[in-house]
Amino acid sequence: MSRVERSTLLKLACTLAALGCLAVVLFPLYAVLVGSFETTNELFSRNYHWLPQAPTLVNYRTVLQAQSSHIASSAIVGLGTAALALVVSVPAAYALAKYRLRATAVLVSVLLVAQIVPSIVLATSLFAVFHWIGLVNSYPGLILADGTYAIPFAILVLRAFFFSVPNETMQAACVDGASEWQTFARIVVPLARSAVITVAVFAFLNGWGDFIFALTILNGNTIEPITLSIYTYLGDYSQNWGAVMASAVVAIVPAATMLVVAQRYIAAGLTAGSVVG
Repeated sequence: MSRVERSTLLKLACTLAALGCLAVVLFPLYAVLVGSFETTNELFSRNYHWLPQAPTLVNYRTVLQAQSSHIASSAIVGLGTAALALVVSVPAAYALAKYRLRATAVLVSVLLVAQIVPSIVLATSLFAVFHWIGLVNSYPGLILADGTYAIPFAILVLRAFFFSVPNETMQAACVDGASEWQTFARIVVPLARSAVITVAVFAFLNGWGDFIFALTILNGNTIEPITLSIYTYLGDYSQNWGAVMASAVVAIVPAATMLVVAQRYIAAGLTAGSVVG
């Protein structure tokens, strides 16, 4: 077999593998979307329908009447998590990248470990702390809890980008009379726009899609994000699976829309600093 043939077979295998992975990822989303337009009887019929046989919007009307407040709660938590992550991670990442701190290696190791700690472990610990300080069943408590995952990820991404910002750029600003804070706010942060947007989007999605922290910290009915609402909705209306499917679509659409709109910034932000030696 010639080198050209081997290369062609490799490309074909990689393409098929990519298409297979894409199908595995997208098929559940497609199935949920189709099911949201069907009745429960159609969903559990013996034959699977690739397209709705008799599309109906009844499920969406039912869900929007019941879930509007929960969607607003998820939006508040998502935006709050994004804001908290930016306020903490941008200056922290800059300090870890540009200043020689003795504890830098330790701090970075802690941030890496924080990414692999199971969320249920953190949720259980935070519930005890939040109960003591009165943050259980509150937006600030849930935002802080979601920040325990969003902030370490944001710092690691932003730190990689700040490494790629030449020190000469900041030194030139200082020569022109800019203070350290002015250099950071007017030079460094605008240059890091792609990375900042990336961590903001992922922090929002972390807050929007959180379930474990919401289930643990919110012990009442005053605040209930869309993810927790789907869980309770499934238990209360388990006979109306069409409405459950519509609830899932309603929860997916805002997150998917944000990812599509910000995809070019995300691609640039995640690869920023990757070529720095």
